[in-house]
Amino acid sequence: MTPGDDFDERSILLTDRVAVVTGAARGIGRATALLFARCGASLALCDREAGLLAEVAAQVEALGRPVLTAELDVRDPEAVDRFVEAVEARFHRVDVLVNNAGGTFVAPFLDTAPRGEASLIAENFTQVTHFIRRVVPLMDQGGSIVNLTSIEAHQAGPGFSIYAAMKTAVSSLAKTLALELGARGIRVNNIASDGQPSEGEKAARAEMLSTDMEYVPAFLPPLGHLASPGESAGAALFLASDLSRFVTGTTIHVDGGNWAAGGWHRPVDETALHDEV
Repeated sequence: MTPGDDFDERSILLTDRVAVVTGAARGIGRATALLFARCGASLALCDREAGLLAEVAAQVEALGRPVLTAELDVRDPEAVDRFVEAVEARFHRVDVLVNNAGGTFVAPFLDTAPRGEASLIAENFTQVTHFIRRVVPLMDQGGSIVNLTSIEAHQAGPGFSIYAAMKTAVSSLAKTLALELGARGIRVNNIASDGQPSEGEKAARAEMLSTDMEYVPAFLPPLGHLASPGESAGAALFLASDLSRFVTGTTIHVDGGNWAAGGWHRPVDETALHDEV
């Protein structure tokens, strides 16, 4: 039997695996938690929005799956430590870590104050490294780490310079960790998402479009429509499951073709396209 010949319809399932999902109260994190639960996983979820997180937990329980939740800010390392300790006490191990939490605000680089920059670094990079350091010791049977980055990890992000730089850093980190953790049977991959508007993304886009930005992002992916956060959840399920057991150190672009299209464009008067040079 050659590798892969033993795949069957059960290979996509996460039966009785323990998955940690950060930022699980809404958007991609919520969709991922619910999809994992439908596929048999036990869940450990955290978010700073307690009310929405409780709603997600109730849905997971309704699916008959165990769930542990914690209201916390991922930028608080002591709170993260307490959460991981609770996960270990409840489930004794972790099989999947989905680093989904993150956030940004609109500001040109020169208008980004040091305090704001430090907050973006903590929210989009430092907390990811901290979660990985804390969770890897609980992956004694191997596991899968899935980082939610962004299309901005692979292209310019005017108005989001520090955010884009940190997502690029996470993308690079995954390549190195794929090598460092590979001998332990731990795979590390990224999902670069776009075109799946969550409430947070809609707010950031509205804020951006209300300013006098020189550049604006593509409004519609080449596939011709926007999608729900569930599209990235589907990619996370693949990366968490046995179907991707030979996949590590790479990025799956879930963006309707925006990365292939280049993403950003300069808005111009249509008549200017026909001006003589």
